Amino acid sequence: MSKKLVAYFSASGVTKKAAELLAKAAGADIYEIKPKVPYTSADLNWMDKQSRSSVEMKDTASRPEIADTDAKPENYDTIFLGFPIWWYIAPTIINTFLESYDFSQKTIVLFATSGGSRFGKTVDNLKGSVSENTVIKEGKILNGKLSEDELKQWADKF
Repeated sequence: MSKKLVAYFSASGVTKKAAELLAKAAGADIYEIKPKVPYTSADLNWMDKQSRSSVEMKDTASRPEIADTDAKPENYDTIFLGFPIWWYIAPTIINTFLESYDFSQKTIVLFATSGGSRFGKTVDNLKGSVSENTVIKEGKILNGKLSEDELKQWADKF
């Protein structure tokens, strides 16, 4: 079994494409973090302060339920964790994912897709969802600009 896992949440399919390319380049297994209640386009309307995503991101304690807990991170050394950037941080479903498993002694490398935002305070916001002996590293924004070879070279560093 691969020692690397690409786990990702994709609300609209953009992050899914990046995750699939990264998994192929890294020779990693892949796992999709699925919300128990899928997001609709209305849920993702960041211009609407009452949309589901807006409400969740305003509430730092928000933990949207995930559909399953079958990722098995205990089988991996390195987990590449991907998501779209929302309000300069990871969607709160990523906290749900991290709090659903024991990532002790693991290295988590973040990757994201974004319309223009960087990671901001993402690493700091996620550290509280894992144990002290879990390493979270800021990785790359993957908006389709890297070739498979470039992704492989990057992933091989971890």
